[in-house]
Amino acid sequence: MKPAYLQVKTFIQQHISSGEWRPGDPVPSEATLMQQFGISRMTVNRALRELTASGLVTRVQGSGTFVAELHRIASNLTIRDIQEEVLERGHVHTARVLLCHAEKAGAELARSLGLRSGARVFHSVLVHLENGVPIQFEDRYVNPAAAPHYLQTDFTQTTPTRHLLTEAPLTEASYSIEACLPTLEQAKHLGIGKQEPCLVQVRRTVSGAHVASVVRLVYPGSRYSFAGSFQA
Repeated sequence: MKPAYLQVKTFIQQHISSGEWRPGDPVPSEATLMQQFGISRMTVNRALRELTASGLVTRVQGSGTFVAELHRIASNLTIRDIQEEVLERGHVHTARVLLCHAEKAGAELARSLGLRSGARVFHSVLVHLENGVPIQFEDRYVNPAAAPHYLQTDFTQTTPTRHLLTEAPLTEASYSIEACLPTLEQAKHLGIGKQEPCLVQVRRTVSGAHVASVVRLVYPGSRYSFAGSFQA
């Protein structure tokens, strides 16, 4: 059985990661948590201190504890590793791997990857989280010729982007960005309503003679923004 303070931490983390408690929402008071878990104030205080240290909540003297506000993420539209972006903000990155296997490519996907229809491709689906809050749903197809060791990678420790930048160095990329509503699966894993607008980036990368990957990145509009600069 988990120590009492870890039970409190897990309880709060789960409510935040599910989207039930949003940035700025109040966390139950120490007295409420003491009564709910039947534990001492010292134990509750330890849980809240550790959550504060990790950046998941903020404590305001005289007002209480609140879900921390996530910084809006800015991208300069270069190929960046989401893990590095999160770490640069002093936050904690985690990833949930929903799918990682080989499958046959349909005609449209095969064309995008420069392969024949029915060719073997690698397919991964992940959710990336910042301080326990889902910020990106990643649905990626990879050309095995460009990254043969893709399926052997532990994507809870290194991201697909980082792996591909190392194994299949980028020589060319194209992308599009649009706003749309999430699918039911995306809404579920991002912890958002099915009517919440999302920003979607579709990106195709090339490494030497091969198209390396095609990826669809879905970001909750309330948690992510793109920004950049261009020069003629």
